[in-house]
Amino acid sequence: MCEEQTVSLVDVLEEDEELEEEASAVLAGSDSDHCSYPQGYVKRQALYACSTCTPPGGEAAGVCLACSYKCHEGHDLFELYTKRNFRCDCGNRKFSGLQCKLHPDKDDVNNLNKYSHNFFGVYCTCLRPYPDPDDEVEDEMIQCVVCEDWLHGRHLGCVVPDCVETQEMICESCMNKHQFLWTYAAHLGVQRPAQQTKEEKGEPSEPGHSSKEENSEDIVEPSCKRSREEAEPSCRLKELQEAGQKRDQSGAVFWPSGWRSKLCSCSSCQVQLSEAGVSFLLDESDTVLAYENKGKNNEQTQQRHDPLMSALDNLNRVQQLEIIHGYNDMKTELKDFLQTFAAEGKVVTSDDIRQFFEQQSRKRRRIDSGPFFCS
Repeated sequence: MCEEQTVSLVDVLEEDEELEEEASAVLAGSDSDHCSYPQGYVKRQALYACSTCTPPGGEAAGVCLACSYKCHEGHDLFELYTKRNFRCDCGNRKFSGLQCKLHPDKDDVNNLNKYSHNFFGVYCTCLRPYPDPDDEVEDEMIQCVVCEDWLHGRHLGCVVPDCVETQEMICESCMNKHQFLWTYAAHLGVQRPAQQTKEEKGEPSEPGHSSKEENSEDIVEPSCKRSREEAEPSCRLKELQEAGQKRDQSGAVFWPSGWRSKLCSCSSCQVQLSEAGVSFLLDESDTVLAYENKGKNNEQTQQRHDPLMSALDNLNRVQQLEIIHGYNDMKTELKDFLQTFAAEGKVVTSDDIRQFFEQQSRKRRRIDSGPFFCS
């Protein structure tokens, strides 16, 4: 007889905390109350696509976090996670019959926005939805930092390394589109298992090429920083190309933390990056990790200035415990309330939530006043 798997209360609480932290990382970096359109092309923000307003076959469009709440409540939305340099489309020409409630005065189109099949709810080279009801394989999806598409790990053409959360990935298609990236990959990219094994044995990583140890004196590692007062340095990309170290040009490439700071930023390379539309690779604050850390910091700052938390600090220990118990009771009741909808396959509306809290309020008023209600 197989043992039934058990989950402790600590496990449940830790999972809740992880989910809340993930939500804070993505959403707290964006404004949930005001349309981001007046900010122009925002460096990075959480985005959504509305299949109700812009169904497949129409024009691709994206809306900001606030508009997803205020203007598209009850609609079928695709979560796009984050995109760079995007301006909110909500209510413009692409939305027939819908006017933005938060910022109705918009241009017909945002010409600098970039769109992909993600805006119609499909991802990866396999063009499948996520989650995919027909895919029984458990596989993580990883975002390319250049095209920002999400790809299944098994469709990357390479082995997904450990600690992938701290690394960035560029898909094979983008690597081939920007060939100079292969030169950087040979020196800066995360080594593939086969290549690493050969180098540990002192064998050449590629036929006809010397090992890392033999080339160590010839390879000029690019520096992380340079002073503005310095004269224009030689091109580090050319130096790496002349070093001759090669890498198999197939599959996606993973990059370690800080790799962007090692790219050459001489004037010719800056022009090349600009013409290729990838100047953002020189900006370490462009990374999703930097955006997520900003969201977490914003959330922590708001919590420190929360009036409720300040009020709790002024209560004694008994009163604090009463409030915590009351909050936990309400949280349990809310979960039970939502589970009834899930069991019956019903959609929870804002009116349902409002009704729940009204019931809670009436219930609390019937309880004798105690420490929980002391002011």
